[in-house]
Order: sequence, then structure tokens, then C-alpha cells
Amino acid sequence: MIPLKPELKEFQEALYKFIENHEKIVFLGIGNQLRGDDYSGALTALKLSHKCPSDDVTIIDGGSVPENYTGLIRKEDPSHIILIDAADMGKPPGYLKLIKKEEISQYNISTHAMPLSFLIKYLEQTTRARIILIGIQPLEMELANALSEDVKKSVDFLVDILRTIC
Repeated sequence: MIPLKPELKEFQEALYKFIENHEKIVFLGIGNQLRGDDYSGALTALKLSHKCPSDDVTIIDGGSVPENYTGLIRKEDPSHIILIDAADMGKPPGYLKLIKKEEISQYNISTHAMPLSFLIKYLEQTTRARIILIGIQPLEMELANALSEDVKKSVDFLVDILRTIC
């Protein structure tokens, strides 16, 4: 096994600390397949759904309209919600970061009609869940671009980490 870079090890440890004592986790992948690296969150959810058969984990591909899945999320009654989305953090492509709700305004988060801060506020008011965002630094989010190689590698790495939670 290849040792993790310090920042990835720190990311993994922080994620495990966040989900400590969880009862039920909802992963909500967000992103538009037609906008290059914006698809990273939704693709993570799609790949994870094939590798995570667990009763205490629900995986949702929210696409570019994650607000359409709030009813399903509330029905699942999660203790933890982990949003996964492209976030411009001014870092190298593929960089992963756990972004707390109070930090979201510091970053350019994806390309959705409804700001994620509104979605999070609504979920906080209607669920008992702790909520965090996994941001994936995109290279490009222009229309009709494919996922960049660095972001693909980060998605695969993230799926491997999240699989250990299932």
C-alpha cells in the first residue's frame, strides 16, 4: 500500500472524525455531467453506489438539482449528511477538502441554480443531521468538457475512502 500524502491523510482522519458515532449517513453527490469537472460529486455517488451495500448508508446522485432530493433525505432520517461537489478553492485540480457549512461562502461551489448554503440551511431545519461538504477542486467546468485526469484520480481515491464507511 502506498502511504498517503500528509494532506490526504489529514483529510481522511477528519472525515472519520466527522462520522464518529454515526447511525445513518446520506451521501449526496452533486454535479452536472455536461460540465466537465463539475460532475465529480455526482460521479463519486454513482461509483460509490455500486460498492456500498449497507443499511446505514444511503447514496444519492443529486445531479444538478440536489434540492429535489430533500424529501428522500428527510425520509432516511440521517444522523450525518455528506455533500460531495466541485468547489473552486484555488488549489491544484483534484484537491480534496472537508468544507464546514460556515466556510462555504469562501469558495465558488459548482454551477447550480440554488446555492448550497440554502440547501444546507433547509436540511439543518428539517433533519437532525450533522452536515459537511467534500469539495473537489475542478480544473474546468465548461460545457461539453470531460472530467480531467487529476479529478478522475481524486474521485477514485474518494470512492475508496468512502467505501470503508459502508
